[in-house]
Amino acid sequence: MVRRMATQGATVAELVQARWADHRPGLWFEDETATHHQVTAGAAARAALLADLLPRGAEPHVAVLLDNTPEFPQWLSAAALAGAAVAGINPTRRGPELARDILHTEARILVTERAHLPLVEGLDLPGVRTLVTDTEEYAALLRSYEGAKPGEHTVAPVEPRSRVLLYFTSGSTGAPKAAICTQARLAGAGRSLVRFHGVRPEDVHYICMPMFHGNAVIADWAPALAAGAGVALRRRFSASAFLADVRRYNATYFTYVGRAIQYLLATEPAPDDHDNPLRVGFGTEAGAVDARRFAERFGVRLVEGYGSSEGGASIQRTADTPPGAIGRATPGDDLAVVDPATRTECPPACFDARGRLLNGDEAIGELVNRGRSPFEGYWRNPEADAARVRDGWYWTGDLFYRDAAGFLYFAGRTDDRLRVDSENLAAAMIEHILSRWEAASAVAVYAVPDPVAGDQVMATLALHEGASSFSPSSFTHFLSSQPDLGPKMIPTYLRLVDEMPVTATNKVHRVALRRAGFRCPDPVWWHETPTAPYRRFTPSDLTDLLSRYRDQGREDLLGR
Repeated sequence: MVRRMATQGATVAELVQARWADHRPGLWFEDETATHHQVTAGAAARAALLADLLPRGAEPHVAVLLDNTPEFPQWLSAAALAGAAVAGINPTRRGPELARDILHTEARILVTERAHLPLVEGLDLPGVRTLVTDTEEYAALLRSYEGAKPGEHTVAPVEPRSRVLLYFTSGSTGAPKAAICTQARLAGAGRSLVRFHGVRPEDVHYICMPMFHGNAVIADWAPALAAGAGVALRRRFSASAFLADVRRYNATYFTYVGRAIQYLLATEPAPDDHDNPLRVGFGTEAGAVDARRFAERFGVRLVEGYGSSEGGASIQRTADTPPGAIGRATPGDDLAVVDPATRTECPPACFDARGRLLNGDEAIGELVNRGRSPFEGYWRNPEADAARVRDGWYWTGDLFYRDAAGFLYFAGRTDDRLRVDSENLAAAMIEHILSRWEAASAVAVYAVPDPVAGDQVMATLALHEGASSFSPSSFTHFLSSQPDLGPKMIPTYLRLVDEMPVTATNKVHRVALRRAGFRCPDPVWWHETPTAPYRRFTPSDLTDLLSRYRDQGREDLLGR
């Protein structure tokens, strides 16, 4: 009965209301536990508070600047009940950029906590009222609404097309864009993932990815809500605390993005790593090598999926998906790999007997959805809308190639394409190969301008704690033993770091890496020609190299 009621809602509000009579434990955070009913009652109280505080005529938006505390899912549920939308605010933003994000959403209420108050003190936020959750003033406000029931207090009609999320997507240039997600899309995504992963009411979803990001809400919180499953919150991701949390909360499901899996694999192995209740991890960017290592060490299957942040395209993994592929297009999507310059479909990928892609230059293109797209637009950003939807097609901004059977392979972002000696390469493909090196805990590949024309390959490597100092001969031997590593894929520059620079969502901070290039404070190794051995990059090398860039009129390309 619980599952039937939970999965039928056409809106998030209906899914929230279905938990009103559910008195099972449903939320865990540190030493706190709450039932589904208590969480729903808290959401109803916050919906009533929102209805009273939001000025008449204001957009029904509330900005949420919080870590993963119980307040975050309660405000998500409150917004759904009230016909409002939560705008997740990234706490790594600072100063005018942070103020811009809040004001861009036109939110008139900002919900935050004392730990984040220093971020907003001194910011010019006209017309924005701040609520600080861990204060007596806030508690007193909520006490006035303790008797509220779901659906009693709204600020706008609650309909399938009502906005419920505004979540920022980052890019390599320009300010972050706030993607719109409606109640119908979020509820539909939750129901779809329930079916795909077989989520049960007795499951516990461990939410350790930041909830201001779409991944945690759409792929973790929404299916838990749709199935009537519980959620366990981690304030911020911690690789060292991951397994202890999973055992403590009896968690069965989690999501990940970016380098989270690499960080977990970099922790000290223990003989009882297999002793955990997890059934599945769902996310992106783990890579086939790390997914296999994770399954071997923890006994947990990782399911790599793909869905553009804005909802415009998705790929579904099936049992017959070959190694390295993401899957096929989700039924109903007309996905194609297209050459952006010609608007024509790229030919199928060709592989040699060892699985090496032979025609990457012509097979790799941008993934587009030529059919009906679920993309719901960006908030107050028609230029970004027009860039995303062109000629009636949804352009994902991601590079893929497709084999003859229709399986799709991720090849990176469009701004992660390199052109080396007139050949187009995808950074993600090179990263996949370099990640096989056992000494590396994390790998990032990106382009630096060639002094004459095109690009050169640069890689940043973070070594495992137990790894010895970098051995150029050992690394060269590793490169020569990789059957699918083409000669133009070999990095010209190697930057060695103790820890990979990442964004707030654990994705590699490629913009910072590209801008620094070989002019960085960390040790850099390089080879001047493809056949030369790697050696340390010295100040004298830098002086000579910059002179070559100046002679060719390309020095201004560095640091972009």
